[in-house]
Amino acid sequence: MSIEVLNESGETDVNEEMLVDVASFALTALDVHPDTEVTITCVDSPTMADLHMRWMDLPGPTDVMSFPMDELSPGSARPDAAAIGPAMLGDIILCPDYDRKQAEAAGHPLGHEMALLTVHGVLHLLGYDHATPADEREMFGLQNEILADWYDDLSARGIEYQPKPDGRHAFPSGADRQELDGLVEERDNNRGGEQ
Repeated sequence: MSIEVLNESGETDVNEEMLVDVASFALTALDVHPDTEVTITCVDSPTMADLHMRWMDLPGPTDVMSFPMDELSPGSARPDAAAIGPAMLGDIILCPDYDRKQAEAAGHPLGHEMALLTVHGVLHLLGYDHATPADEREMFGLQNEILADWYDDLSARGIEYQPKPDGRHAFPSGADRQELDGLVEERDNNRGGEQ
């Protein structure tokens, strides 16, 4: 796997090695070709808000966005689809400032939140989505399975980037994430909407 991390966020506590590790683990777990390329870019809140408005027509920053490459049709890179050869799979955009707010509301470290969102982004690159209840259950179930297996793999390798959290939002369902978004929005409103 070729996974490049670009930290353009200005945040100094982004663990680039951890992001590469979790993305590589997820891609391998999903039987993606070993020569596949992915870029993970960390951006600041204004940049993420601009991307969110431009591509989703939604105001404000968000936690993660995924941009699959055009030559891959939606779902074509899923492990249950026909095999593809080496390719540039796409880009995952993370917003550490926003992700930190979610991590605080969830009660776990920023590193875990970014690992979770990286796996989420990888799944989107591979054509998974959560537009319907059935798709949401499938995607979040797979996301949580991969993330839990990654922590077990880290333990077997004697590596710890952050402790494996066990709170309710650590391995969330779609409903848990919606609740977490509400908590973050409420905290922002109580702080006067500071970003």
